Amino acid sequence: MHKGLELLQMAASDFFSFFSMKKIFFYLLLFLSIELSAQQINIEPAFWWSGMEEPELQLMVYGKDIADYKPTLTSKEIYLKEVVTLESPNYLLLYLDISNSKPETFDIVFSNGKKKITIPYELKQRDPSRRNIKGFDSSDVLYLIMPDRFANGDPSNDQIPMRMPYKVDRNDPNARHGGDLKGISDHLDYLSELGVTAIWLNPVLENDMKGGSYHGYATTDYYRIDPRLGTNEEYVKLIADAHDKGMKVVMDMIFNHCGSDHPWMNDVPSKDWFNDLDHYVQTSHMKEVYFDNYASEYDKKRMTDGWFVPSMPDLNQRNRHVAKYLIQNSIWWIEYAGIDGIRQDTYPYADYDMMVNWCNVVYKEYPRFNIVGEAWLNNPIGTSFWQKDSKINPHNTQLKTVMDFRFMGLAHTAFFEETTEWNAGLHDIYEHMTYDFVYADIYHVLRFLDNHDTDRFLPEYPTDLSAFKQGITFLLTMPGIPQLYYGTELLMYGNKRKSDGDIRKDVPGGWPEDDVNWFTANGRDSLQNEAFRFMQKMLKWRRGNDIIANGKMKHYTLQKGVYAYERYLGKKSVMVFMNGTSKNVTIELNRYAESLKGKSVGFDILTERQLKLNTTLELTPKQIYIIEL
Repeated sequence: MHKGLELLQMAASDFFSFFSMKKIFFYLLLFLSIELSAQQINIEPAFWWSGMEEPELQLMVYGKDIADYKPTLTSKEIYLKEVVTLESPNYLLLYLDISNSKPETFDIVFSNGKKKITIPYELKQRDPSRRNIKGFDSSDVLYLIMPDRFANGDPSNDQIPMRMPYKVDRNDPNARHGGDLKGISDHLDYLSELGVTAIWLNPVLENDMKGGSYHGYATTDYYRIDPRLGTNEEYVKLIADAHDKGMKVVMDMIFNHCGSDHPWMNDVPSKDWFNDLDHYVQTSHMKEVYFDNYASEYDKKRMTDGWFVPSMPDLNQRNRHVAKYLIQNSIWWIEYAGIDGIRQDTYPYADYDMMVNWCNVVYKEYPRFNIVGEAWLNNPIGTSFWQKDSKINPHNTQLKTVMDFRFMGLAHTAFFEETTEWNAGLHDIYEHMTYDFVYADIYHVLRFLDNHDTDRFLPEYPTDLSAFKQGITFLLTMPGIPQLYYGTELLMYGNKRKSDGDIRKDVPGGWPEDDVNWFTANGRDSLQNEAFRFMQKMLKWRRGNDIIANGKMKHYTLQKGVYAYERYLGKKSVMVFMNGTSKNVTIELNRYAESLKGKSVGFDILTERQLKLNTTLELTPKQIYIIEL
């Protein structure tokens, strides 16, 4: 732009000095050509890095009739190995060999007869620390945040011009409410004080959809943070600030589909860019077809190729160009922003082989990275099928971490109802844990009580915290990677049957106009503060606790409604006792001799006192002991 303005100024000077219409005409044409080349040609990704493990770089070039142009490179180190035209004349795909590249800025020259468009492209110097990014693991506790509903740190970006109409209305559960990245940044101290070690944000990429798509799962630009949440630079800063406070950041991605208002839908690159583009087919959601010996080909195809919902067109990852684009985009965000992990939405809905390849590419580039896939199955056998090195899947998924939806479902009743020795309550939790043997790696199973797609753990505001404390205790002491949903520590409750908005409420105090502030102790009621302090104590005790992160587990069949289990590593151990009944009970300790190992005294971390372990142990209704031996 500056060069163009300079040329116009020169033209004006020439006009008044020499009255040269020819010069004016020349300068105007030059100005216009500069503007056209800058505005009408878009390249994704906008830049890349040298020194990457993957030697091939795909560039998607978009511009009016760009397919009529022949591209060349000015670099002596980079080889243009393939140029691909698509059905739309407005796309070119360039495949570059960057195996011998070094950091440089070179020109991509597009020629069509006498017409030339020159676009500079940069290969940056790779940050050597990126390769050693350590993903989240069982030593972490993830805290899931829906950015639009957490806190509004920058009201100026609430209502800004977008292509598609939307509204901001906090009274409408389906509208945008104005939460943003600045709001999360402003509360990093709150999260650090709580004791979480990682934050997982629901998708933050542009969702320029009619209505606003506040939840983020209908991407319209894979390389741009939604401007209503902030900028790419603000996202990078948020991650850096989180790292400074000892917290990791997990990015939510979606490969299965994009938003219906993505530019690809307005100018379709090719018919096979999407599945079932000419007629709508709804996915069956029957993930079981992957391991069902009796599944028909019709059902398999409908599951993977059908659309999730009409506003989310199903991408065809069997198209090698689509697959390359998506894989490369994930690498770009890791390298650019320094994210510590990825949560992949609707994992089984995308092409199986492509997802295997994606995992392999990511782990080759970042060997210590971690990906968790949303494979929503309500039984541990089906869930275990999706984990890397599964004992029941001959075609290795390479997916390190899976999500335990079955535990989540049980938790919503088990910690609230009366326990018997043979069914209900904590007996259901005990029974669930007996199936952990099906997992190839139990320490890479994400455990959770709720998330943005489910009823909240608390169905209503509690009158006491017994169920809350037992649920949080078990979540934070069982094997695996715990995940909390924002506001649970503040006793937020909600029911999905009312609306998705009911389980995605704003946090009071996150908006300047709020009357109360739940982020401060003074703004919370006594029960909320008790819940917060309990979770805080548990999280800070868990942090750096290798017994809980990596130790083995031994549990016992229930005695008088009491569930007892041990976490142990080497000679160190922790024993947990939970009374699942509303009665005072006295249990015999001799049956736990193999875990107590003759010790007569332990330290209860909840009461912070020594506890005698003689012949019996008394528990009040719903009481918990967490005993360090």
